[in-house]
Amino acid sequence: MTTDKHTTLVLGGTGRVGRRVVKGLTDRGVDVRVASRTGTPPFDWEDPSTWAGVFTGVQSAYLMYYPEVEWPGASDAIGTVARLAVDAGVRRLVLLSARNQEEAVRCEEAVTGLPVEWTIVAPASFNQNFDEGVFLEPLRQGVLALPAGDNADPFVDANDIADVAVAALTESGHAGQRYELTGPRLWTFAEGVEEIARATGRTLRYEPITREQFADAIVADGAPRDFADPLATLISEFFDGRNSSLADGVERALHRKPRDFADWVAEIAPTGVWDAA
Repeated sequence: MTTDKHTTLVLGGTGRVGRRVVKGLTDRGVDVRVASRTGTPPFDWEDPSTWAGVFTGVQSAYLMYYPEVEWPGASDAIGTVARLAVDAGVRRLVLLSARNQEEAVRCEEAVTGLPVEWTIVAPASFNQNFDEGVFLEPLRQGVLALPAGDNADPFVDANDIADVAVAALTESGHAGQRYELTGPRLWTFAEGVEEIARATGRTLRYEPITREQFADAIVADGAPRDFADPLATLISEFFDGRNSSLADGVERALHRKPRDFADWVAEIAPTGVWDAA
């Protein structure tokens, strides 16, 4: 671990992974700058004029793109921000990427081609999608309907993701590494929902639907069509089976096993987050 005081910038520092990265860095005594629209200086992905100023005096940075690195055009924005970081003197970049997604690969290439110590963190779907993200409200209603078929995914805990990112930002030995992060076993959504139902005592079910049905449901809930269609495509592609495999990134980076989804569910269920709406 580094012992000198330095400043690390965290983009998305209030998000599911980002706030855990902030905590992990703070616990290690690192001076953390959280980038946000209301920060000083501000950072807004929709306003390129805010991008350069946040890197002044920063030695390392955690990069994530909102809404996702799989989003159309993400690589152009990530590439510009990463170059601005290097130009400002940032020496180490850690990118939150994704597994087996074309746009995410382009984001990675935009970072790995720069003269900087880089680490790529490419996780599977987060456990926390079920209790903090887009899967929560459907579960409260009793039915999780997704364009994911019966494919399996190795859900990974956001705490494991953050721990890897913090290690890459503060320790030696991670530069030039690409870590694919998964949990220790594969889960279909039907199995994942059944596990939550067992832990909560509720009657829950998973319903596979088409990409079009999912997009229409998002629009019916008030989202604009130009957001709903890309989101539906992103989810249907991410869970089309291309990620139905395990990876050893957590073990390689942290020298320990990743947390199992069932253990995570057992901890979260008593909080009542999945109680009926």
